[in-house]
Amino acid sequence: QLQLVESGGGMAQTGGSLSLSCVASGYVHGAYSACSGSWYRQVPGKERVLVAFIASGSGGLTEYADFAQGRFTISRDNGQKTIYLQMNGLSVEDTAVYYCKVSLRAKDYWGQGTQVTVSP
Repeated sequence: QLQLVESGGGMAQTGGSLSLSCVASGYVHGAYSACSGSWYRQVPGKERVLVAFIASGSGGLTEYADFAQGRFTISRDNGQKTIYLQMNGLSVEDTAVYYCKVSLRAKDYWGQGTQVTVSP
């Protein structure tokens, strides 16, 4: 069973930056590099939405939500079993709980979430 722990959330001012990490531990049948990874975010009363996606392998294929394009960067380090989300140019609208998801063979694993709060 794979466990994910996010970190790096916290408070930032508008225009600032935060870097989130999602570290995997536990048994994975197959190499961690075979997992795809995603970051989602959720605000109270709303659905969880996709922020960014990174494909399996070395992470050459990435996709972003329109609101994240050009400001956020998703990356991975397979040796460290970690997926990152670098967030720049933060705005108040980016305030949310951010969750990472790792997918392997049609099974999804979620972290517990990390709060990001952006002040004006």
